Amino acid sequence: MTPQFCKSLFQRAQKSNFSAMGKSFLYFLVVLMHIGLTAQEEKLDYNEVKDIENFGKFRYVQVIGHFGSHFYSGQDLDDALTSGYGALEVRLGWQNNDPEDWSNKYYNAMTYGVGFYSGYIGDPAVLGNPNALYGFLDMPFGNYYGDKRTTWHFSPAFGLTYNLVPYDETNNPTNDAIGAKFAVYINFAFSGHTAMTRDMDFTYGLDYTHFSNGRSFTPNYGLNMIGLHTGLKYHYNKAQKEVNRDLFTNEVIQSRFKRIQSTPIEKAGKNKIHILTAFGSVQNGHTENEQGGGYEDNRYNTFSGSIEYTREFDMKHGVSVGFDLFYDESLIINYPDPNDRYLYAYHFGYDYTFWKITVKTQLGGYFGENGDKGKEKVWARPAIQYNAWDWMSFHVGLKTRRGFAADWAEFGVVFHPFAW
Repeated sequence: MTPQFCKSLFQRAQKSNFSAMGKSFLYFLVVLMHIGLTAQEEKLDYNEVKDIENFGKFRYVQVIGHFGSHFYSGQDLDDALTSGYGALEVRLGWQNNDPEDWSNKYYNAMTYGVGFYSGYIGDPAVLGNPNALYGFLDMPFGNYYGDKRTTWHFSPAFGLTYNLVPYDETNNPTNDAIGAKFAVYINFAFSGHTAMTRDMDFTYGLDYTHFSNGRSFTPNYGLNMIGLHTGLKYHYNKAQKEVNRDLFTNEVIQSRFKRIQSTPIEKAGKNKIHILTAFGSVQNGHTENEQGGGYEDNRYNTFSGSIEYTREFDMKHGVSVGFDLFYDESLIINYPDPNDRYLYAYHFGYDYTFWKITVKTQLGGYFGENGDKGKEKVWARPAIQYNAWDWMSFHVGLKTRRGFAADWAEFGVVFHPFAW
């Protein structure tokens, strides 16, 4: 089959008695065939590219198996969780080959990608067999370069878990961990990668997995899983098909990226003021809501506002301090007067920035003898902010209570009015 054949087929389609829709569909098929044939004809000369370091389009596929135990803080799921958990992940990762790209120049040849998770987390009749779709980063430790055989990595992942069996007062009353069919998927992994061949790595390490919906639906003790993982990571170069598609060819280009030495970061301090406005929606526990006289639909709004000073030491690291104003409508049970549902607080934080994304970790407390309104004295906020423009970022965070139990998920914007 040649491009000339496609041209002949296109001419026959014009003369055919097909309907307009049929002709359009046939034209579409001919165009796809032509593009595919043209792409197959485009080839790179192996002798011109074989000695170019880090030439090509680097990708990898990683398969990971997990097993471990639950760290459970609820009351009714002990029997359902006794067998621990197991899971399987498949990841597709990208490695930029440009030495001037931010991921290579300043972040030790960081990679990123998407993944799919499928797990057994306990009794399926009570918890379901959850799946998850997520994005991830893979961040190597150390500013070494070259062909070191074993490397160490930190890999955070964030996404959406589905196929859960939620709490139901009649049919599933013991599941006090999950109140909805969907939940947030969070995973943090520390792992070693040991190269076995030019294409394949053996991976192994420790990881933590969390499912929660941020009290958007109750009950919501959440699931916390800590364990071991092991797997295989296959590297390939998409440009190989442009050089030679033959399965038995000797014209093979490098399949994995050879790390370059990262550029030291300039220690240039900068000061910024940030103003956060964010909103959320929560539920109270069903028994608590019924006995306390809350809203019939058990749905309450929340507000988070803060003004924060940040000192950036360089393009990666910064520390912050700020004052916060919270409003929690779910306090109606103990505080019927809306004016009593405000909380005045403060926080200290650490920021880590890469590309246009800042990961924020904050720890704080409340002002006043009863300023926590029963939430206990310490709260935290992990958050992700995407810097859309110099003057504004988008914000997704989780405000906690009783230390690190979910209080509410918040979504909003951050304004950056001053920098010097």
